[in-house]
Amino acid sequence: MISEPDSLRPATVPPAVQQFCGIENPYADDAQHNALFVQAMRELTQWHVERSPWYREFLRRSAVAADQLHTLADIAALPPVHANFFKVHEIRSIPMSEVVAHLTSSGTTGQKSQMFFDAFTFGGARAMVDRIMRERGFAVSEPAHYLVNAYEPYAGFKVGTSNTNQFLMRYAPVVEQVWTLRHIGEGGHDFDAFGAIRVLEAWAAGSTPVRIIGFPAFLYFTLQRMRDMGLPPLRLPAGSWVVFGGGWKGHADQAISREEMAARIGTQLGIKPDHIIETFGAVEHSIPYVSCCRQRLHQPTWSRVVVRDVKTLQAVPDGTPGFLSFLSPYITSAPAHSVVMGDLAVRHPAGSCDCREHSTAWFEVLGRAGVSTNRSCAAAAAELLTGRRA
Repeated sequence: MISEPDSLRPATVPPAVQQFCGIENPYADDAQHNALFVQAMRELTQWHVERSPWYREFLRRSAVAADQLHTLADIAALPPVHANFFKVHEIRSIPMSEVVAHLTSSGTTGQKSQMFFDAFTFGGARAMVDRIMRERGFAVSEPAHYLVNAYEPYAGFKVGTSNTNQFLMRYAPVVEQVWTLRHIGEGGHDFDAFGAIRVLEAWAAGSTPVRIIGFPAFLYFTLQRMRDMGLPPLRLPAGSWVVFGGGWKGHADQAISREEMAARIGTQLGIKPDHIIETFGAVEHSIPYVSCCRQRLHQPTWSRVVVRDVKTLQAVPDGTPGFLSFLSPYITSAPAHSVVMGDLAVRHPAGSCDCREHSTAWFEVLGRAGVSTNRSCAAAAAELLTGRRA
């Protein structure tokens, strides 16, 4: 474990970083802000070099100097930090006195990323989510019921996905919230499929919209249980939504296609595809990636998506599979402004989606590379479906 000293002094966030992260349009064409993006990444790289001894040495060994980052190609070539690194090291570029949130990436067992956030990073990432959700039509004043397919929180629980789901409940006033991964004491959770079915049946009989958020596997298994029990389809009230986050991970072998999932939701719950949102995110990279009506994950204004060769980590052309990687100057609290994930993906160029909502590049997640003991939130949660406690 590596911890940074508390001798760091609070400092003003570089102006280009503030300006870039404060852009209001969530899906601006890259060309509009590329110059500012490069400047912000250069300033932020220097920020981390000055404040993180580990990152300073990392760049020195990579023969990279922050003041030599002048082009998009230079930024794309900035050596990424693997997300798994944060599972075994605690790295900060701020003193603990500046930490406003400390979140982890996985369930209550297994390796966890330990990520620390200062006010600028935490508040900026949430402002980005706000802009995107307003643009998507998800932010309304009408109250809603919430079925949350995620870990029920308890005092001291720090898993990032539960924090995210609590945040998502700000976009419509909460009438009632029900968590399907019930806390059963001693840090354990159990999946309550019958409880999920009961509340869906009750809510379908009313007029208040329903919002189903969280891991897709748990909604799928709830729908499958309804079908196995011979229960009739439900029609949830108008204005209902489904928001997925976390992926299938530990149950990838049972995952169904986006199209089939949307069809099942439409048939069994009466929710149309344009009210189904897929999200992608990680505690190591908190920029929100939210699907359009075609269920495609578009790059928002505040980041650049790169797919990297699995051997060299060099950027590959669009349409070529590789490791998913993100570049964004949003994070001042830790040197995670250039990260590579454990997910395999394909990037598609700007303008190639026919959704007409966004013209930015988009990406498909093909799956998680390799098999290891690293467990994401979804992988840990998926074990509950087979009777293993998280």
